[in-house]
Amino acid sequence: MSERTPAHRLDAQGIETGATIHWNLTTAPLVEQAVSRGEGQLTRDGALLVDTGRFTGRSVKDKFVVRDETTEDTINWGKINQSMTSEHWANLKADFMAALKDQEELFVADLYGGSQPEYRVNVRVITQMAWHNLFVRTLLVRPKTDELASFIPEYTIVNLPSFKADPERHGCRSDTVIAVNFSEKMILIGNTEYSGEMKKGVFGLLNFLLPAQGVMPMHCSANIGKDGKSAIFFGLSGTGKTTLSADASRTLIGDDEHGWSDTAVFNFEGGCYAKMINLSAEGEPEIYATTKMFGTILENVAMDEETRELDFADASKTENTRGAYPIDYIPNTSDENLGPPPSTIIFLTADAFGVLPPISRLTPDQAMYHFLSGYTAKVAGTEIGVTEPEATFSTCFGAAFMPRHPSVYGNLLKARIAKGGVDCWLVNTGWTGGKYGTGKRMPIKETRALLNAALDGSLKNVEFRKDPNFGFEVPVAVPGVDRSILDPRSTWTDKDEYDRTAAKLVDLFVENFAEFAEHVDEGVRQSGPKVSAAA
Repeated sequence: MSERTPAHRLDAQGIETGATIHWNLTTAPLVEQAVSRGEGQLTRDGALLVDTGRFTGRSVKDKFVVRDETTEDTINWGKINQSMTSEHWANLKADFMAALKDQEELFVADLYGGSQPEYRVNVRVITQMAWHNLFVRTLLVRPKTDELASFIPEYTIVNLPSFKADPERHGCRSDTVIAVNFSEKMILIGNTEYSGEMKKGVFGLLNFLLPAQGVMPMHCSANIGKDGKSAIFFGLSGTGKTTLSADASRTLIGDDEHGWSDTAVFNFEGGCYAKMINLSAEGEPEIYATTKMFGTILENVAMDEETRELDFADASKTENTRGAYPIDYIPNTSDENLGPPPSTIIFLTADAFGVLPPISRLTPDQAMYHFLSGYTAKVAGTEIGVTEPEATFSTCFGAAFMPRHPSVYGNLLKARIAKGGVDCWLVNTGWTGGKYGTGKRMPIKETRALLNAALDGSLKNVEFRKDPNFGFEVPVAVPGVDRSILDPRSTWTDKDEYDRTAAKLVDLFVENFAEFAEHVDEGVRQSGPKVSAAA
């Protein structure tokens, strides 16, 4: 019996199977298993390349939460948090357990969700595929070897890509299903090989559990400056969250999921899951280096079969090519996977309308408003039929992963900002001089200069003006930054067109926020833009 085999095994959980169980394998054996089983190939430099099949992203419409006494009044039911009856769950679980009995081999990983011991959860992940086990072991927090023998799972994830759901019997939409039962503390994943379902499944668990303990769960990156102060970066895809937080002069805590407790900001994970499309050594050297390391998993990246050379520019399979690697593959990371409570919050947005300033200072009420709004914009050409910039609002900068009502997270954030006297900034990494197609992308050099000034505190000492459209404060001049870009209207050739575009964006904000109005206090309601302000 290996020292990595726990005393509390599957039979203690009521799971019966005749399969050979591979308990808590480390990286090399899992890579060997994946290659020998035909699940993946080694690249020229030793990374594991896999194809996730039909699903190259999360199947959002196939995710369900069991509706029972635990969840009836705590889940924000709707299009994102779809309900499944207890009866349908019972059928689904019975069929999953039957499928487990028939497996010849299973891979089991015992892991932690969360790096701060007081708030982490013990998660057991049972997978049909070796590479899925390697992925989840890479992305979650790995216990020390001497902790495995006594490991007792609190939550269990069963991931069977071969399982096909029956919509009538299981109460789901299709033959693919992701079902979460908070009462039975189990997640069942069937008929998808996309590994991110496991990662976000654990994120969803923590987003449900932690608010009740007074801990703020966040879809953000985080790092620590040389002054020992932490910063967190909220942002949707394409806003620069990973790139801007991976600063060689600062210590990385994590790139995607964190909790904010009374004593720390802590990473939920022990690895990173970065986009690979158009990756280059020049643009993102730290992330690029991981693609040449043994133990990294590359999903759906194009490769020359003869030379095993990778082509990161090839999006023929998907734009959502990904790489998973342990966080310590990135230089200058936190040994403890955590840091002190944040002193600065950065909200990142890529405004394709070219309306928002490159940086704005937010009051606590404004911070809550923009957190609940979660704004960024799609640009023309990214999707069929998109010819003009389109506003995207994802509340809490991660609506798809938030089981409770957004106001729960918003009020937690506001309280923690007030308690810690945290500085809050809205940073636009999008367009200047016009909207997408007319203007140009905000220069990264200027963004970094403004960001550094916000993080070192010097930005608080400059002169500010009040933005006429959104009401937040905008710096008038910042040393080392082109003064013209600080006033977006001045960068547009057609000032009237700017005013019309700004008014349109304000209207979109107001319309979107209407659903939150009754759940927030008057200060937050009054902190947002007003339709008449940009008329």
